[in-house]
Amino acid sequence: MRQETVFVVDDIPANLGVLFDALEMSGFKILIDTDGNSALEAIGQAVPDIILLDVMMPGMDGFETCRKLKENADTRDIPVIFMTALNEVIDEVKGLALGAVDYIIKPFRVEIVLARIRTHLTLRNLQKSLEKKNAELRDALNNIETLKGLLPICANCKKIRDDKGNWNQLEIYISKHTPAEFTHAICPDCVRKLYGEEVWKRVSKKLKHHHDHGEEK
Repeated sequence: MRQETVFVVDDIPANLGVLFDALEMSGFKILIDTDGNSALEAIGQAVPDIILLDVMMPGMDGFETCRKLKENADTRDIPVIFMTALNEVIDEVKGLALGAVDYIIKPFRVEIVLARIRTHLTLRNLQKSLEKKNAELRDALNNIETLKGLLPICANCKKIRDDKGNWNQLEIYISKHTPAEFTHAICPDCVRKLYGEEVWKRVSKKLKHHHDHGEEK
């Protein structure tokens, strides 16, 4: 299982120490920084899974740091949790409006911070999974649309020529271009052709017997 990375940005060493110990014991990989400018530079080199961000820091504050993260296509989807002593409603509203997923007021309780981190990581992973499934579905639908068009098919062996010029068995071609799966059976006409009319009559009789008894159940 991949170790998830938490980036903590805070200019108070005591806060960094407490969070580092708690996150390490919980199995996370931890990156730390003390100001917004250097944090942005570090995040550009190694994108974390989630960011804990203080607001009041020297130089670039947390609000401006978050705004820049959300402006960047490479970092805008990283969940940001503000952790700050600013406890006014207007500050919390501002932080959430900038794109943060949560706002924790200091002094914080470590167990609450860990619970929030796990919750938002779970939500982000579910979102990624949904985006992947949607992309696969779009690809499958596009491939189905392709199958609706004219396909070059051999009049004799029924193989299909793909866009690279290779000839494929029909079932192989469909398996490559759609999520369809195959089960093999044999149609009545082919039973007669391959095994004769007498065999077909016996098979047909058994199938009818099985069907009738199945309905009785």
